[in-house]
Amino acid sequence: MLKKLLKYDLKYMFKVVVIFYGLSLIFALLTRIFLNIENSFIMYVIGQICNGCMISMLFNILINNLMRLWARFKQNFYGDESYLTHTLPIDKKTLYLSKMLSTIITLFTSFVVIVLTIFIAYYSNDFVDMVKNMLFPLSDAYNVNIVLIILAFAFILFLEILNIVQVGYTGLILGHRKNNLKVWLSIVYGFIAMTISQLFVLLILFVIALFNKDILNLIFTNEMISIESTKIIIYLSIVLYTFIIIVENFINIKLFKKGVDVD
Repeated sequence: MLKKLLKYDLKYMFKVVVIFYGLSLIFALLTRIFLNIENSFIMYVIGQICNGCMISMLFNILINNLMRLWARFKQNFYGDESYLTHTLPIDKKTLYLSKMLSTIITLFTSFVVIVLTIFIAYYSNDFVDMVKNMLFPLSDAYNVNIVLIILAFAFILFLEILNIVQVGYTGLILGHRKNNLKVWLSIVYGFIAMTISQLFVLLILFVIALFNKDILNLIFTNEMISIESTKIIIYLSIVLYTFIIIVENFINIKLFKKGVDVD
């Protein structure tokens, strides 16, 4: 049953998001073509317009991905479709896990498309050299591969966005347990949940900093810290966000199992 739920969730998500995927890739290709035509002011202007459209599509991919995830959650569990959803012989845990799996899959797909779009539009020896020059001081100072640096920060960003989506689910669950102003209360509860999760990360980081002078200096100064401390921060960020996501998932399922008030 989980596979069937996931199938319908993904179909709903990709039905619209895939349009932005296609547009971003098209504008990326046009950007590459027009900006590589030399000695033509008109082609350069068109290339810049395509470049702006491409960047706009990248933002639209993430924004629409997030908004459709929240809209699907609300529609299935608290909207018109909820009457059918809650009569199905399916455990609340399975219903919620379907949403989390579709969240992970669509966000990952969006990240891949964004990376591919940037690669198509900008990849060149000059672009690679520019990235290397930006990250080389960090890579050289810490003797770390540039690709690993990029992947580490990309994974942390992915976890942060996944956390944002899930606290949105928390807000929707709590907000729709009230009788009035459900949408506004969902936003408020989601913001509170997000604040708590971020404060938790900062608190743990500060506690670690009390026992690590390098990390403490990073908080209060702009000094470069050691590779060991940098690795601690990266690993700690990954572990903390993963822990937060798992705990939020457990809490949301518990709250969801307490019952749903359908409009």
